[in-house]
Order: sequence, then C-alpha cells, then structure tokens
Amino acid sequence: MSTFTLTEPQQQALLHAARSAQRQAYAPYSHYPVGAAVLDDQGRIHAGCNVENAAYPEGLCAEASALAAMVLAGSTRALAVLVVGQGGQNNSAWTTPCGGCRQKLREFGAPDMPILSANDTTLGPRYTLSALLPESFGPEHLGNT
Repeated sequence: MSTFTLTEPQQQALLHAARSAQRQAYAPYSHYPVGAAVLDDQGRIHAGCNVENAAYPEGLCAEASALAAMVLAGSTRALAVLVVGQGGQNNSAWTTPCGGCRQKLREFGAPDMPILSANDTTLGPRYTLSALLPESFGPEHLGNT
C-alpha cells in the first residue's frame, strides 16, 4: 500500500483536466461523454476522453486513453484518478471506471489509489481502487513489482 495523499490543488487540477477532456469526448452512440485525468508519480496530469466507434468494442474509454497518455509521457505509476461523467445527476449513479478500466488502472496504481468521480457541476464520491476492484490481480502476482 502507498501512503499518497491527494492535495486540494492536485484534486482541482485533476478536476479541471478531466472536465476539459470530457468536452472533447467523441460519443455519438451512447451520448455519454466521459473525461478522465491521471496524476502520475512525477506530479504530471494526463487527460483522456472516451472515443466511440460504430464497431462498439473498438472504442476507447477515457481512463484507458489517459493511461496511454501517461505511458507515452514516460511514466508507469499512477497516484490518483478523477473521472467526469453525467452520473450523479437526477439521482443517477456516479460515473466510475468500467471493469476493464479498473483492471487497467490496477496495472499502474496501488490498491489504495484514490479514484474520484465528478460531473460538470459537482465533485462526487471518492473511492479507492481496492474498493472498486477487490482482491485484484496485479503485477506483483507475476513477480513484477
């Protein structure tokens, strides 16, 4: 377990990056734009948005595209994630990473990594990766820690 604590300025920077990314989402099929921002171990923020495709399984999730941007920038360690979607409005569930993205996040983040949710007006619940993906399988299972 890490001992990382997300500061208020980091949280606000993640929120701003994820909301900006959400505005760039390409979601003509679901009409559910999502933005995500990842804070890496060098203090940099990497954003991504969902990019849908007519062949549905070929689209990209916002979290996956943010992780790809992080790796492209030379980092392989995520410290925190913030996801912005339409959830939390009109009593709907908050947007959290899908199952596949939870596993992708596990590749780069500790089980206690904070994952925050938000919409276009409000910061929502805060989770840990282990709360969203309990008893997960990670790199340490393969001796890659």
